[in-house]
Amino acid sequence: MDDLRWSPAETSFLERTREFAQDQIAPRASSWVRDRQSCIELLPAASRVGILGLRVPIEMGGLGLSLRCQMEALRLLAQADFGVAMALINTHNVADQVSRLATPEVRGRILPGLLAGLEAGCTAITEIQTGSDVAAIQTRAIPNATGWQIDGTKAWVINAQHATKFIVYAQTSPQKGTGGIAAFLIESDQAGFSRRDDCPDPGISSMGVGGLVLEGYVCPHECLIAGPDLAIRDILTAINVARIYVAAMCCGMVEDCLKRAADYGMSRSTFGSRLYDHQGWRWTLADAETELDALRLMIARASQRADHGQDVRSEAARAKVFATRMASRHIPALMHAVGAQAFSETLPFARHLLAAQVAGLVDGSTEMLLERIARDLRPLNP
Repeated sequence: MDDLRWSPAETSFLERTREFAQDQIAPRASSWVRDRQSCIELLPAASRVGILGLRVPIEMGGLGLSLRCQMEALRLLAQADFGVAMALINTHNVADQVSRLATPEVRGRILPGLLAGLEAGCTAITEIQTGSDVAAIQTRAIPNATGWQIDGTKAWVINAQHATKFIVYAQTSPQKGTGGIAAFLIESDQAGFSRRDDCPDPGISSMGVGGLVLEGYVCPHECLIAGPDLAIRDILTAINVARIYVAAMCCGMVEDCLKRAADYGMSRSTFGSRLYDHQGWRWTLADAETELDALRLMIARASQRADHGQDVRSEAARAKVFATRMASRHIPALMHAVGAQAFSETLPFARHLLAAQVAGLVDGSTEMLLERIARDLRPLNP
């Protein structure tokens, strides 16, 4: 791999992100679970750190940093709370997409609010009966004299409880399959928009998951963000990037559990010696650190390839499969290493464990990604 040192701008941003995670996310995370509240209150502070404009070009108000830097930032955020990391990056993703694909007029109207944390954004692909099978989207967009009439229902959308700007994927020509799918900028204050209550288990309430219904919603021509063909290519690229950052988030959660277990082992005494001094107990931690090191290398390689514009479908799939399996195995093991104390509401073990299960489903299930990996294998004797 090439030189992996951070630039001065990246170093400064990552230090701000680390402080933000430690000072503003970690102390509030358990209360969001208890009260079933989203993390919407953090948006202005996240804006001041630069998270909401991380990869948005500097000339458009962002920081213009690398994708590898984005992965590191999300690792740091997920150490404090996976849900917050997902919520913030989803607002960022809408800002990034608008900066790349929207008209100058739409950019000028939409970007300032998103980048300042005054508004939240989200991407709506999933439907009640449609998940990874994007071609099966039932939301329809029909052209008319003023733009597009859009009708449909979206579910399990991160930030949908409070977002005001939505990138909604809808089918314009069912006979074309994925080739007919387009992306539209939808605004919550317009006629024909309403929200659905799709809040999942309160353990991940910080993500603000919800749904929306569009009934006769009229989207102006200029709010067509990506037309057929371009939309599906753009979202598939974004999903591959998302698989890498989900892997980075899993890395962050296991790192947090490992550090807490190690600290506990140094402070707890059993049978006349520190818990950490028991060989068998230490092996649990060593096993987690070994796989963490492998995952860090997978994330770095995939991020670097993506920054260079290379195809990362296989690297992203392998990183996410390894990361979610690793997190689902080591977080429970580290909880058992800590014992009953790990189930305290003030500790993040249970939150991290639930989030690891969510990570296995978002942006492509493990089973689907295994098929992606298998298709890239070549027989030894074709």
